[in-house]
Amino acid sequence: MNPCPFVRILVGNLAVKFPMSSKASFSGVHPSTSPCFCKIKLKNFPTQYATVPLIAHESQTHSSHDRSLAACFTLNKTHVDKLVGKGKNPVLQISVYAGRRGTTCGLLNNGKLLGTVAVEVDLRAVETKASNIHQGWVGIGGNIKKGGSSAQLYLSVSVEPDPRFVFQFDGEPECSPQVFQVVHGDVRQPVFSCKFGFKNMMDRSSPSMSRSCLMGSRKDQQMRKQRKGWHITVHDLSGSTVAMASMVNPFVPSRESDRVSQSNPGAWLILRPGDGAWNPWGRLEAWRERGGSDAVGYRFQLFSDSDASAATLAAGAISSKSGGKFSIDMTSSVATTPLHTPKSSCDFGSGSFSSSTSRASSRSGSGCGSELGYGPLPAQADAGFVMSSTVERAGRCSQPEVEVGAQHVTCSEDAAVFVALAAAMDLSMDACELFSKKLRMELRQ
Repeated sequence: MNPCPFVRILVGNLAVKFPMSSKASFSGVHPSTSPCFCKIKLKNFPTQYATVPLIAHESQTHSSHDRSLAACFTLNKTHVDKLVGKGKNPVLQISVYAGRRGTTCGLLNNGKLLGTVAVEVDLRAVETKASNIHQGWVGIGGNIKKGGSSAQLYLSVSVEPDPRFVFQFDGEPECSPQVFQVVHGDVRQPVFSCKFGFKNMMDRSSPSMSRSCLMGSRKDQQMRKQRKGWHITVHDLSGSTVAMASMVNPFVPSRESDRVSQSNPGAWLILRPGDGAWNPWGRLEAWRERGGSDAVGYRFQLFSDSDASAATLAAGAISSKSGGKFSIDMTSSVATTPLHTPKSSCDFGSGSFSSSTSRASSRSGSGCGSELGYGPLPAQADAGFVMSSTVERAGRCSQPEVEVGAQHVTCSEDAAVFVALAAAMDLSMDACELFSKKLRMELRQ
């Protein structure tokens, strides 16, 4: 199994300082409240936002922001080839604003623009090792006499290879499809097959449901039976089962409702074989968000080998109308990552996790951050990118594409559990559909 080349552009270690003459305008603002923010743009990618700490004194060091990331952009081989083939390098546009980002009367309040910094990223510098593109202070003020500020921005920009295994389902998970690995950008080869099925489970209804609700019509009871006991097994080319996703908590509607609630979510257990038995590796919960939202909320936990504890590695929501992406990304402090967990290092192969320090990068770069205590951005901060899978909107044929960080795959079983997890997330979108809607035939027993 050969991974596909990916590249990540990391932006971080942000800080803003002003000369003494211009600090008067910030006299009423305490620097600890971070009265600045920035927009970080890369062409053809969504804009990312980050708060920027204000350095009030020349000797001040913000150790809490040391080695922190503000934005992360991922480029696949197609992106890189297109840019390099045209002889162009991507340019990061970092616009810094005074004030706090927010909304006023429903409109985006962008604050006062202090200036913009453009950083060209040389993709040819990245082959097999990370490269530090920029590290240090840069002026963003423009002409002070014409109303510009004299602010300076400290930032680090680095680019690093991030190889990933890419897998594509050849059909919807409930149709028992083959799974192909993508190699060399466009060549596909079969590596797994999936089998969807049902198992008998005892009815489990919401604790708050009344007896009259439990004794509802046969149609209501049939609807509840439609969304329980699903399971999907992943087999290698020899036919051996290498991973499984099994519904352990059925998806049932909350009281006097036709939706799965967060207080009583459906859940999947992700299992992998070992020592002649199935071992729990992770747990995925899903539900329908409140307030008439079309979004499906989710939470993924990774089990520990040493005890019964579990770490929440991903939590977020995906729109059932527009689809989205389910992602586990352990990159430190990236605001766009739906990650809610203390910094930790996870062994996804065995399913264990333990606290540890970040993996420090040994590379050096231009500029000096010694007065802030800042160093180069860490390569693969913490566990870095782990996996992502595409999720289509409801009613559209879903053929998930799964990306898995190469550092988390040492054997086919490691990749298979991520494939099973992606299938469980895809099936959860159907399981969380309103119970007033009839499921497709493939999902009904």
